[in-house]
Amino acid sequence: MDRGQSQRKPRIVVIGGGTGLSVMLRGLKEKPVDITAIVTVADDGGSSGILRSELQMPPPGDVRNVLTSLADVEPLLSLMLQYRFQVGTGLAGHSLGNLILAALTDITGDFVTAVQEMNRVFAVRGRVLPASNQAIVLKGIMEDGSLVVGESKIPKAPGRIKKVMIEPANVTPLAEALQAIREADAILCGPGSLYTSLLPNLLVPGIADEIVRSDAVKMFICNVMTQPGETDNYSVSDHLDAIYDHLGLHLFDYVIVNNGEIPPQVQAKYAEKGSKAVHLDLDEVTKRGYQVIADRLVLFRTYLRHDAEKLSDHIFQLVESWLSRKK
Repeated sequence: MDRGQSQRKPRIVVIGGGTGLSVMLRGLKEKPVDITAIVTVADDGGSSGILRSELQMPPPGDVRNVLTSLADVEPLLSLMLQYRFQVGTGLAGHSLGNLILAALTDITGDFVTAVQEMNRVFAVRGRVLPASNQAIVLKGIMEDGSLVVGESKIPKAPGRIKKVMIEPANVTPLAEALQAIREADAILCGPGSLYTSLLPNLLVPGIADEIVRSDAVKMFICNVMTQPGETDNYSVSDHLDAIYDHLGLHLFDYVIVNNGEIPPQVQAKYAEKGSKAVHLDLDEVTKRGYQVIADRLVLFRTYLRHDAEKLSDHIFQLVESWLSRKK
């Protein structure tokens, strides 16, 4: 390995969407790594859904969240991007960051170009890429056979989710996203909503196949808590089985999970909403061929969140170890 190559930062591709991914990225961006985040374009609720419908553009919400978490800007500017208008005809419910992305899409004529300009203007540490330049409709088949259309509606439907699909099924993946996976030293999936954030990315044609072909180290970051309407009573192996059942591919080498105790009062607060800690069924996970890294990875403030610093330490150490073995 030549000197220039040895000094290159490890390239990490992170796939997902939602709050959990944004929390993790706030820690990971402090490491000496080159991050590319590939983000879902299946959101159809709230501000994103309105802009998607009225402006015929991919939904900006998940992209905005990740851009904000990776932006190297003053805290006030981050708050501004996330600011959601409370009043105003036509404005109420919209976040300013979504509106900026909508404006840039109109100015540049292209959502991907708009995201690239946001990367540049907000000094993003790494890159944020949509999984596709087209909006995706997510459909869910429930265990009773009923069909639910729309990412925001699937978790609210009665019964358990059996399967999700994207429409169009042959949506074109973003070429830059596929290239990032090919060049990656590490590929991370999660944390995030299993059926409405993670799988919509992995179901985009070419994404999962590129992950399998890659010789990068591949990690699944499991959620700390189950998600009502999506992963009720799911164990860690249930999350992994759902991904395998949808794709028919074994994507990951490692699974990173929380095994720290969650205080009873916090568990009670989540139980009121139908959520509980994801059970680590270690034997089942290892039987499926995954290596497990378990640690106390949670912080509690208003909500339970991953400890971004500790989680990032585990990820970085794993990447460094993987690369040293490949030399």
